[in-house]
Amino acid sequence: MADRLIIFDTTLRDGEQSPGASMTKEEKLRIAKQLERLKVDVIEAGFAASSNGDYEAIRAIASTIKDSTVCSLARANDRDISRAADAVAPAARKRVHLFLATSALHMEKKLRMTPDEVYEQAKRSVRFARNLLDDIEFSPEDGYRSDPDFLCRVVEAVIAEGATTINIPDTVGYAIPSLYGEFVRMLRERVPNSDKAVWSVHCHNDLGMAVANSLAGVKIGGARQVECTINGLGERAGNTSLEEVVMAVRTRRDHFGLEVGVDATQIVPASKLVSSITGFVVQPNKAVVGANAFAHASGIHQDGVLKARDTYEIMRAEDVGWSANKIVLGKLSGRNAFKQRVQELGIPVDSESELNAAFSKFKDLADRKSEIYDEDIQALFSDESVTQDAEHYRFVSMAQSSETGERPRARVVFAAGTTEMSSEAEGNGPVDASIRAIEAKVNSGAEMVLYSVNAISGGTEAQGEVTVRLTKAGRIVNGVGTDPDIVAASAKAYLSALNKLHEKHEKVNPQL
Repeated sequence: MADRLIIFDTTLRDGEQSPGASMTKEEKLRIAKQLERLKVDVIEAGFAASSNGDYEAIRAIASTIKDSTVCSLARANDRDISRAADAVAPAARKRVHLFLATSALHMEKKLRMTPDEVYEQAKRSVRFARNLLDDIEFSPEDGYRSDPDFLCRVVEAVIAEGATTINIPDTVGYAIPSLYGEFVRMLRERVPNSDKAVWSVHCHNDLGMAVANSLAGVKIGGARQVECTINGLGERAGNTSLEEVVMAVRTRRDHFGLEVGVDATQIVPASKLVSSITGFVVQPNKAVVGANAFAHASGIHQDGVLKARDTYEIMRAEDVGWSANKIVLGKLSGRNAFKQRVQELGIPVDSESELNAAFSKFKDLADRKSEIYDEDIQALFSDESVTQDAEHYRFVSMAQSSETGERPRARVVFAAGTTEMSSEAEGNGPVDASIRAIEAKVNSGAEMVLYSVNAISGGTEAQGEVTVRLTKAGRIVNGVGTDPDIVAASAKAYLSALNKLHEKHEKVNPQL
């Protein structure tokens, strides 16, 4: 029987560190449920000590998830570890993930600690954590740029104290595949008690080699856990992409000789969910989950695929969860048909009231759009991810006029708390006018740094998905809105971003 590769998903922790990708507790819970459906082995749900919001989200996930291990990140100190252990306590399987920098640069400039001090703190932290729970992961931050002799000394010590997983991060994406693989292999060979722990790799994509480095760490280095995110989401250029690692190991089983427990048919639904919640659109040419991943434009390719799919396809679209973009429902469809399709799409529904709210929105959409696609249904539930009670700003209605030679004008009606507001403004275009109208009443003072439009499905009748990124006082947030009317979708996206700015909780940066 082949060895098993553990898939450790950190979308909710490291993925959330993408600028503007912060998620609410409800959104994190939706993604966690999808990750459980995907059958990932470990879900790193957050960094419990960073904020009360993160703690509550981790606790909610730990109370809900049954099949995956739920993990919280913690700095190597008693306060963080206690907070993390308490957050994951309700989980059937739980883990605390400790980290402490070991590179000379980080120890001197960031920690301001000597190597001996770092060594002792690493030991103490694992010893303390082991008194609280059995599953302890230790990461020497910036491990790849650490002195090998010192790193071996630290790793040997933390394993002796009870660490069950040793993760070797390429924190800044500096590694090259062959060198990184050899680095992990060298550590495993030099550390006397290396067989007492599972070895893991955590790579970043700054040079575009996160997946390649991770796979080299597995094949050459002998690692048996890969830390990754859906869509490769993560700070700077992103993390190792889960879907690429899983399908590489599956497709090239002849090379890797490893099994993965992931249900690959849930990859695309997971990708779409994360994209819709965070507002980070998946590039069309992205491997596995991009819109063009299984599209064949060349005549030669089309002919080959029609004759025999494996001429140009090394995996099947349906194996990763792609389905035909077919019409599924219309304005005459009833609630039961809608409910059945929601279940087929694997959309988690927590209550009948949530289903009823989504069905009501579906009927409204069907009155405006004759053909309803799977993507439209998924978008409805993305809109439902935050309850109206939790929203400060809520879109009500709008009217706008735009004529050639005349300056566009928009009137937007929206709620702020319990107060309904109406505002009018002119702009360079109808979208600009609608956002100016909102801002005239809100006076947020935020700067818009990104505005993008994406069609949810094909055709001119498609719903538009608008992403707005705002920045204010160092905070960066994304807002997402969907509507067949692009102007209305833009107003919804702007209000969505304002809602996130309105949330006051601050998060501690784990790197500081």
